[in-house]
Amino acid sequence: MSETVLSNNDQPAPPQTPKAPAGKPAKRSGNGIAVLALLLGAAGVAVGGWGAWQVHQLQGDEQGQGQSLQALNERANALQQREQQISAQLSSLPAASELEDRRRLVAQLQGDQQRLSQRMDTVLGESRKEWRLAEAEHLLRLATLRLSALQDIASARALVEGADQILREHSDPGSFAAREQLARSKAILDSTEQPDRTGLFLKLAAQRDLVQQLSAQSPDFDANADAMGALTAEGDLSSRLSQWWGQMSKYFQVDFDADQSVRPLLAGQSLNQLRLALSLTIEQAQWAALNGEAKVYSQALDDARSVLLANFNADNPQSKAMLESLNQLADQPVSVQVPDLSESLAAVQAYIQRRHLPAEAEGAKP
Repeated sequence: MSETVLSNNDQPAPPQTPKAPAGKPAKRSGNGIAVLALLLGAAGVAVGGWGAWQVHQLQGDEQGQGQSLQALNERANALQQREQQISAQLSSLPAASELEDRRRLVAQLQGDQQRLSQRMDTVLGESRKEWRLAEAEHLLRLATLRLSALQDIASARALVEGADQILREHSDPGSFAAREQLARSKAILDSTEQPDRTGLFLKLAAQRDLVQQLSAQSPDFDANADAMGALTAEGDLSSRLSQWWGQMSKYFQVDFDADQSVRPLLAGQSLNQLRLALSLTIEQAQWAALNGEAKVYSQALDDARSVLLANFNADNPQSKAMLESLNQLADQPVSVQVPDLSESLAAVQAYIQRRHLPAEAEGAKP
């Protein structure tokens, strides 16, 4: 377009008469064309820049799409590998028919296990009852042994109550006869008084401690030697005679009451021997009291009273107190007539045997 304009300008214009006012419009037309050309060039540059920017954007988008496509390919590969693994696992699983057989077998096994557990509970319950009944029988045997060996009424009563408690826990009407017999034995035990053997032992021990305080007739005759001296006159000879008489009176005694029994005068060593003998007889009575030996207890107390009366001063307050205590202790019982628990034991054994009969009959059936 610019070239066309230039070519038109190069052609020679026809000669005209120069006029001053016509020169200004021609100059304005040339400036407008230049401005238009500049605008067109700027527009072309703008269009080229915009096209370059669009190309750059397209290249960036293409690169991002390539990366996304690569990520999608990797994910597809991973999914394919996972699918292969799942397929391998599925191929290793048994068939549906085999799974059904296994399920049916598991259900059958669970049922058998439940029935076995119920049977075990039943067997264990019966076994526990049998153990408890055997315990009741054992308690009655212990009660019989305590009565026969130690005459221990309190322990036997507690053991019989324990056996009755076991039978009551069973709540079995078949145990009525056994419990009735146990009630009778318990009533007899309640009516039997338990001797206080420990109390008797301690009382006898207190009497043993008092033995060493007993005093017997002194081997020295206790006479007033100064009485003869008071009757004699003053003088050396009389004084010597009085002293001699006082010394001799220690070894001789004249008793003008011949109708009374004459007791021997004890020396110190003989007195200790008598005290030891009395202490031993009381100790024997202690042993008899603890073991319930009534004959030995009575005989030991009789011997103790005999030694006390024959060799010690009966007028001594200590001797009187000991003699009175020994008489009171001799009246105390040390043994009792223990009841017989054999019938109760036989009743419990018969009840246990009757419980075994149904089980044995059921086991004998084909």
